[in-house]
Amino acid sequence: MAIIECSNLRKQYGKVNALRGVNFTIEANSCLGFLGPNGAGKTTAIRILAGLARPSGGEVRVAGIDVVNNPSAVRAKIGYLAQTPVFYNWMSGEEYLLFCAELFKLPGREARTRAGELLETTGLKEAGKRKIGGYSGGMKQRLGIAQSLINSPEVLFLDEPVSALDPIGRFQVLEIIRQLKEKTTVFFSTHVLNDASQICDEVVILKDGEVAIQSGIAELHNNHATPVFDVELEQISEGLLNSVKAQVWYTSHAVNGKLLTVVVNDVEQAKLELPKVIINQGAVMTKYQLQTPTLEQVFLKVVKANARDVKEGN
Repeated sequence: MAIIECSNLRKQYGKVNALRGVNFTIEANSCLGFLGPNGAGKTTAIRILAGLARPSGGEVRVAGIDVVNNPSAVRAKIGYLAQTPVFYNWMSGEEYLLFCAELFKLPGREARTRAGELLETTGLKEAGKRKIGGYSGGMKQRLGIAQSLINSPEVLFLDEPVSALDPIGRFQVLEIIRQLKEKTTVFFSTHVLNDASQICDEVVILKDGEVAIQSGIAELHNNHATPVFDVELEQISEGLLNSVKAQVWYTSHAVNGKLLTVVVNDVEQAKLELPKVIINQGAVMTKYQLQTPTLEQVFLKVVKANARDVKEGN
């Protein structure tokens, strides 16, 4: 079931078109990576989805609710963590969560129970009584996640939640998100592509206010896989090279010591036949793999291709 639906979403600031007709659908109980270069429109889109800004046009539904016509009802069903969360530093972490619970009109006993659960979930149980002003950046970010969950939301919007953290803080926050996605839909905006590849099921790549691509992580890698095989052999003979070059899927090759790199024009056929060719030549393999692109490589490829299409008027 779709938990988020965007249809021709547009947002204009004066003469600037921040969003130019964004379309995507997100299924419930998944983790979406919302990617794009700076200025692509990610934060603008998230603020509209969260009911914090009005679009210039288009339709948006979150948890089955029309965001444009009923933003307050949407806000009751979502959690939201801004890119740079702001806290009352004179409050303790526990006091802040109780304050947020009061905004959602949670009864006192339920609020205290929920605050305690979230402090434990985010690893802040021991720091719950301490003033927020003494928290580290990673602790504040985890407290931000805790407040975004106080109302048990159906959808959790996280805008660049790890961009300013050190490696330890990033790891801690990503572990929390990994656990959360089993219970709620997570909409995770980031420009740290390695983080998205670790925890997301699907990505939407935004470029110049438009969706360049929406795809599952596995499908994205498969569709953009480089048709190159790396084969490490105990010995590379002329007979083996001639046999490989005779295949219909062969394009080119390179030899570097014991490493044979083969470029092909048909990945699936080469997967089946390249090992057979090597075995039939009596060669011994110590390594065999298809080069797998990183999400960063795919991102750059998609964004550059999209930019070329716009430049060429396609």
